[in-house]
Amino acid sequence: MPIDIEKIENYLEITQPESSALILEDSRRITGPGMIWDKRGALLDILVNGFDKAEVIAVWESEIGRVLASLGWSASKTTSRIFEDGITLVISAPADLLYSAVFVIETSWHLSANKLLDQTAGNYDRLISDLEEVITLEQNPPLIALQRAAEAKNIDMLSDDDFVSLGHGNGSEIWSINKISDPEEVDWSRLHNLPVALVTGTNGKSTSVRLASAIGEAAGLTSGSTSTDFVKLGDEILDYGDYSGPGGARMLLRDKRLEIAFLEVARGGILRRGLPLSQARAALVTNIAADHLGQYGVNTVEALAEAKFAVARAVSKDGVLVLNADDPLVVANGLKFDKTICWFSLSKDNPYIVQARTSGGLCCWSEDGLIHYHDGSEQEFRIAVDTIPVTMGGKAKFNIQNAMGAIGLAKAMGIDDAAITKGLTEFTATPDDNPGRCNEFMVGGARIFVDFAHNPHAVAAMSDLIENLDAKRKFLLISHAGDRSDQEIMGLTSGAVGFAPDQVVIAELSDYLRGREVGDVPALIEAECKKQGIAKTSVKHVSSPGEGVEYILDEIGEGGVALILALSDRERVFELIEIAQN
Repeated sequence: MPIDIEKIENYLEITQPESSALILEDSRRITGPGMIWDKRGALLDILVNGFDKAEVIAVWESEIGRVLASLGWSASKTTSRIFEDGITLVISAPADLLYSAVFVIETSWHLSANKLLDQTAGNYDRLISDLEEVITLEQNPPLIALQRAAEAKNIDMLSDDDFVSLGHGNGSEIWSINKISDPEEVDWSRLHNLPVALVTGTNGKSTSVRLASAIGEAAGLTSGSTSTDFVKLGDEILDYGDYSGPGGARMLLRDKRLEIAFLEVARGGILRRGLPLSQARAALVTNIAADHLGQYGVNTVEALAEAKFAVARAVSKDGVLVLNADDPLVVANGLKFDKTICWFSLSKDNPYIVQARTSGGLCCWSEDGLIHYHDGSEQEFRIAVDTIPVTMGGKAKFNIQNAMGAIGLAKAMGIDDAAITKGLTEFTATPDDNPGRCNEFMVGGARIFVDFAHNPHAVAAMSDLIENLDAKRKFLLISHAGDRSDQEIMGLTSGAVGFAPDQVVIAELSDYLRGREVGDVPALIEAECKKQGIAKTSVKHVSSPGEGVEYILDEIGEGGVALILALSDRERVFELIEIAQN
């Protein structure tokens, strides 16, 4: 009987006791390596108030043990995590039973919560019988047989609700989930894994994957990348949208033209589903800073770092973890993993660079206008910073770091020096190559920079760049969505005005009020500008980013510099600048 995922997904409704002391916040499938471990399975986030969290976990461990034993799931493992206001509970499960695993763990919580609250749970035998029914509907023995055969041959398997595939790109094969071949019928000689790199961090992910993918193209390979903007293969955009999760990775890795891949891996995808694959040649962690905290039990920047370092779990034994040695959180988490590390730093005196150079390790650093890569031998790759367009002649320090990360990935993928040089020197800071990331335009002798920066770390980096540029007058266009807290809005504004703009243009985002009134967010921005020493006469309010760009283009004049932080109306912003150029 064909497997009907929609039917299975909604087959059971496990009721939970209503109590503010124990709240089931979320339940979900985990389809790949994640924050907690490298297994597939299911997960619950529970908010706990008034109970000892360790006691709650102990009760759950007893109940989940009973349920797993009743189902005959002896191979399933369990684990848990305590966070500030709750706990995360996790079980492992076979690849063909992940929806059932969600029902299993929800049932165990139903039993646990009722016991803790001294309430009556449902009939145990009926609960188990219901689980057995859905397990029978979902189980897919051909999928498990294929998975075992692939694991024996070290071939990566990607699966979703509709399809399963083995290998990557030009070494892949795909089947319908209901028409999976017997392993004996598979032509294994055609299947292989490709060099794949995972890129994560708070900022610099998209630029890094695009830089690295350009290097792959320069090496003569059909190179692909996923990002928050699109999936790209060579010069072709396969689809636009946020593809920094497993779905984008599968789309790219199943394209038979692909020869090398660089995947942006965002926090949300890691926490919701896990990583898209279990075998990568390399992984890059750009930096860690506060962003999107308060979701999925990740409330601190330290927990965020743990989540992002899920990428280390997918790096193969002979793979390389490329890490920012200037970021203390990256360093601390990187040292927890038994992996070959390539450190990179803006300083040759960084202790991890010094150690790598003296001990024959891998490292990359910036010194006297050059980026150096050391592979542990006498040979070094070098490239002048000012030949890499995205570094803005060396003033964009964040893009020097991104270039070093891309070099580390390229070296881990076996790409030669000539291709690395060609890729880095031909990749430009334009919307064509790197949309919304430090895009520079010349308009009537003025320099206009457009960036989609949306967190304090990224905004401060752009402000630092503008501060180091000579200009007759400096302009800033700024706006924020209403779902940011007052503190976040003021913090973002403080970072943005760090270059002491002569004119601040504050744009209303009427489509992104998100519970606030018109004028609320601009008032907060102006208040922070005043606090940072910006005179009221230097502040102008406009109704939209587009209107703000028109004003700046009229006022800036030759020798001026403007930073446009474009959070909406992006196409209109680029259109207005293009019109002004022509």
